[in-house]
Parts: sequence; structure tokens; C-alpha cells
Amino acid sequence: MAQITIAKPTPALWRVRFDNAPINLIDSQTVVELRALVEAAEADAEVAVILFESANPDYFLAHWDLADDGERQSSLRPGPTGQHPWLDVLIRISKLPVVTVSAIRGRVRGAGSEFVLATDIRFASRERAVLGQFEMATGVVPGAGAPARLPRLVGRGRAIEIMAGAEDFDGDLAERYGYVNRAVPDADFDDFVTAFVNRVSRFDRRAIEELKQWVDPLTLPDDEEFPPQLDAFFEAVARPEVLARIGRLFEQGLQSPGVVEDRLGEFAARAENTSGAAG
Repeated sequence: MAQITIAKPTPALWRVRFDNAPINLIDSQTVVELRALVEAAEADAEVAVILFESANPDYFLAHWDLADDGERQSSLRPGPTGQHPWLDVLIRISKLPVVTVSAIRGRVRGAGSEFVLATDIRFASRERAVLGQFEMATGVVPGAGAPARLPRLVGRGRAIEIMAGAEDFDGDLAERYGYVNRAVPDADFDDFVTAFVNRVSRFDRRAIEELKQWVDPLTLPDDEEFPPQLDAFFEAVARPEVLARIGRLFEQGLQSPGVVEDRLGEFAARAENTSGAAG
């Protein structure tokens, strides 16, 4: 794999690391590699815990690569859900008969946020984690699950605030809202996450599978909630005014290391200014 590495300290524990320089954008190749990972996990009777982490301390998963042409995705055969390849991956990750954990150090926005929302547990570095759904600032509604998953996690009001406000959330505020399970001081983060996944991976895999069978139907959105959201997203991103806002962000440095990606919630809101003023 070009973007993902998988280490297996034990047969029951997989540590999956994202490394798509320079800022861990999600693109078609990411989907291809995650599909392969999911298929391997579905076929493995020993794995009990999958930990997702990043090789980049500043970016867990920045967001979708807006320059990606989707060609690699289109080459994928239909998955068992029958849905768009990205939705197929996220749905299958959420339903794996294992515990999935996102160890969030750095920025995770847009589609990156929707990825971590599809995992069972989200731990965040108190000082380094930044989460957000910035899409509304560009004129579109999040399309890969946030409108379905966030209300179930944080409640209606806070979900609308997170998405409509399109602002960045630090680790502490994300914890307070329920966006993440827990914010941990960065100095203790690696030890805490490793201790947790090691502990759970030693438990009976059958018990973990049974737990997910009980919890999933009560907490996961119905699969049919997702396609209309993605269709609305694709329709919106083709609008001239949305393309203009995104274009202004690219002019300022979108998708490159620097101040725009560091403070994307702020700069995305500025792009709403149709005069093009950077402020």
C-alpha cells in the first residue's frame, strides 16, 4: 500500500497508520487501500481491535482531496453494501466485528472527520487535535455521513452547531460535546491509547463481536440514510458559487501545508466573501 501501513503487534491487534504526505488528504487511492484493509479484517477471525493513527503529527486526515478525479475509485468492484466506494468503506468499518479506535493527533476535518465518526471510539490529543466539518462554509452540506452520525453522538443542537458553524473544535471542546470519547494530554497520549488497545485486544474476540451485534442496531444510522446526503453533496459542489469559494481557498493555499490548512475553519468562512477579499 502507498498510503497505509499495517503493523500487527499481535494477531488480535492491528495498528493502521495513515501517511499520505504532505497533509494526509483522502483521495481515491486512500479508498482503494481502506477497502483492502476492510476486506482483510472481515476475513480475519483473530483480529479484535484496529487502531487508526497518523504518521503526521499535524494532520490525522486533513479532508477529501478536492483535486482528485475519482478514477481509482471507479475501478473498484461494487462492495457488499452496493453503495458509493467511500460510503461502502465507512459503513463496513462501522460494522466490523472488532473495536475500531481513532487516535486523533492533528487535524481531522470534512471527510476525515466523517472517517473517525465511523469508527467506534475516538481519542484526541488535548493540545494537538483539531476536528471540524467545514463544508457549510463553502456552501455544501457534509455528504459522507456526518448529518447521520453526529446527531446520534452529540445530540441535535450540537450536531447542527458543529456543521452549520463550520468551526474548528479543539480536543477539550470536542470531548465536552461528545464529538470524541476523551481528550488526553499529549504527553500521555501514546501511552494511554496503547494501553487501551492492548487491554481490549486481550479480551475474547467472540465477546467483542457479540457486543457490537447488540450496540450497532441501536446506534448506527440505517445504510439508506447515506446515499441521498452524498448525492446532495455532489450536486452542491458543482454549483458555480461553490466552485468559486473553493477556488479562492486554493489561491490562498488550500491543500498545502500552511496557515490555510492550519486554520481552515476560519479561512473557509472568509471564502464566503464573494468579493474575494482575504481579510
